[in-house]
Amino acid sequence: MRINVKRMLAASAAATLAIGLAGCGGGDSGSDEPNAEGSSAGGEAVAGGTLYYLQHYPFESADPQRIYYGLELANFRRLIYRGLVGFPISEDPNEAATPVADLATDTGTPNEDASSWTFTIKDGVTWEDGSAITCEDFRYGASRVFANDLITGGPNYILSYLDVKNYPGPYKANDKQQAAFDQAIECDGNTITYNFNKPWADFPLAVASLTMMDPYKESVDQGAKSTWQVLSNGPYIVEGGKWAKNKGATLVRNENYDASLDDPVLRQALPDVIEYQINPSETSVELIIDRVIADAGNDQYAVPAPTIPPTRYSQIVGPVKDRSVLVDSPYNFYLVPNFDRVTNVDVRRALAAAIDLEGVVKARGGEFAAARAKSIWNTGVGGYVDNPAFADLPDNGDIELAKQLLADSGEATPYPINFTYSQSDTTDKIAAVLKENWDAAGFDVTLDPLTDTYYDVISKPEKTSDVMFAGWGADWPSAMTVLPPLFDSRPNFSSTTCGNNYGCYQSDAFEALVDQAANATDIDEQNGFLQEADALLGEDVAYIPLYLNKFYMLRGSKVTGYMNTPSSSMNPDLGAIGVEQ
Repeated sequence: MRINVKRMLAASAAATLAIGLAGCGGGDSGSDEPNAEGSSAGGEAVAGGTLYYLQHYPFESADPQRIYYGLELANFRRLIYRGLVGFPISEDPNEAATPVADLATDTGTPNEDASSWTFTIKDGVTWEDGSAITCEDFRYGASRVFANDLITGGPNYILSYLDVKNYPGPYKANDKQQAAFDQAIECDGNTITYNFNKPWADFPLAVASLTMMDPYKESVDQGAKSTWQVLSNGPYIVEGGKWAKNKGATLVRNENYDASLDDPVLRQALPDVIEYQINPSETSVELIIDRVIADAGNDQYAVPAPTIPPTRYSQIVGPVKDRSVLVDSPYNFYLVPNFDRVTNVDVRRALAAAIDLEGVVKARGGEFAAARAKSIWNTGVGGYVDNPAFADLPDNGDIELAKQLLADSGEATPYPINFTYSQSDTTDKIAAVLKENWDAAGFDVTLDPLTDTYYDVISKPEKTSDVMFAGWGADWPSAMTVLPPLFDSRPNFSSTTCGNNYGCYQSDAFEALVDQAANATDIDEQNGFLQEADALLGEDVAYIPLYLNKFYMLRGSKVTGYMNTPSSSMNPDLGAIGVEQ
């Protein structure tokens, strides 16, 4: 899933670190060192009261078929939107990645080659208006993904898997097209069957991770105008029924939610009210963290979404330190060479060899903000191995090797590089580190910070960028949601965009490995093909890994049951959190 680069990095703004930290856990409670572990609970979780959730950037939609931010997927899945299956509240990575039944009676039954999956919807589950959730609601929700001229911005995996062709979505389909779609997703009472054109062995993982397959009630659908409309089937409803993009919402209990038809391992729904507050100002990260450090009034009951910025590390001491926690996030940051402009592989290898990764991590905020990455594949995703092309590069870069590779390329030097990134104080610092070593290796680097929209710019084929900065997290615990969506040209390329394949990379050999992985019916076999595919990307230098993001987080003193789980993309898990009474 895409990462809001500017907002993700805002928590490190305006900081120059000189961290001389001890090992995990830091010193005693009087130390001025940040706490590497913190406390995961903050008191026994109890029901009742009001929780304040403080967020520093707006979402792009509250429509389940359009949601693609990891934080939003994690929070909305616990609070307002339920799917056929979900990931349990657990700090154990294996348990957290094992789906359990949610609106379905079980986790699904595949046919022999996993090209068809069948689920039975529970009797008695309802929308917030009291009407029953039906098989047809699930089918209609999935159909909206195909209307990608109106329902935009969300994940689209189903378009390449569902066994239907030339379906334009429910708003424009003729009777014949709709009938074909209805055969691809069959309804028989409460039984729903998804028919795919190839095996989808990890389909339940996709359903648990994303809301693209969630039900949607046709009678309330307004198409493109449904962006902020919320019809809940979870334990909370949005007062007024509409999410306010730049303010958030007040969430109150759903009177038509039946907890006996839910599983407490998915959501405990402890607070009576959740004040979900959004402040998208440029200084919102510092303002939010300062409030929670002060721990006064309602902020004692607050959970911040942003990580602690390095400018506030010195204040995380004593009782404040006891309210902090450091965890690895599921997000990787990386560079992408533009294959339409940087066509010489030795030039791309020289770019990779020169990078001062240690300096990049320090610019990001140090060891409490990031760790060096050796693949675009996150270490928390099953089947991970270091990419051999990057595993042995020195942490501070190898200028002499880069110079030799650039000389071997036969290209004239200094070689011009236009480096494009989403501008923030932190990315400015990272860009400066990259430029210093690249220039020393024989490149002539021009920095190209973008201050407004970003991904829509770097996805265009005609861009003037030579190298771009990007971030990504797996959509579910499989590298099938990392390598194909980022580097397979077939679903990404059109006359106007390279999609998430920002470097416009195309390789028949890579795509053949992707197809072998997609057709595998065994996860281990699939991972083997994907490991080969990642190694090939490394040989081609289709990307250059930089770092894995870390979350250094804080909570109010009267928050209970606090934990950051893999199920919630290592964000605070609102399925477990409550407040003192």
